[in-house]
Amino acid sequence: MNFVQPIRDIDKVIEVQSFLSNRNSRDELLFCFGIYTGLRISDILPVKKIDVFNKDVFFVTEIKTKRSRKKSRKYTTKKRIPIVPHLKKLIAIYCNDLDMDDYLFKSRQGRNRPITRVRAYDILREAAVACGLKEIGTHTLRKTFGYHIYQETKDVALLQDIFGHSAPYITLKYIGVNQDAIDRAYGKLDFRG
Repeated sequence: MNFVQPIRDIDKVIEVQSFLSNRNSRDELLFCFGIYTGLRISDILPVKKIDVFNKDVFFVTEIKTKRSRKKSRKYTTKKRIPIVPHLKKLIAIYCNDLDMDDYLFKSRQGRNRPITRVRAYDILREAAVACGLKEIGTHTLRKTFGYHIYQETKDVALLQDIFGHSAPYITLKYIGVNQDAIDRAYGKLDFRG
């Protein structure tokens, strides 16, 4: 499994959005939906127009696995997601031609089915290559959201709660902040005297 990184540079975020905008409005919305909500791709793909159109918030039921030494069990949590103004505007423009029961990220194959995780990955990889980014995948959207929230607030407890992580260290590692510190530490090494 490859470890993917957030897009740290805001100019690169804008470049990726612009690239996708020039190709396909669905793909641009997919990218923006991920970086503005912080949701997993598995929670993004099932979203329908009725869930988000003309709304300030929407609700997602997340399926999580709680692990203990003895066993794992699945449970669900309902999460309230605010829709920021820029995302709300993109949704309004994009949804003009959709029926209320249509998936936002509708596949061109079949009648009304969402694109697959693989297709979402391919979309992001194509944009990454075009924009000169490496270590990009579907989790990049969620990590980019977290990285930029952290850079703005420095509130790891807030992100820990948003992501449902059990410890601050996990959150900092997940959004790439620990990797930044590791890279800086390596960069300071100089044994030449």
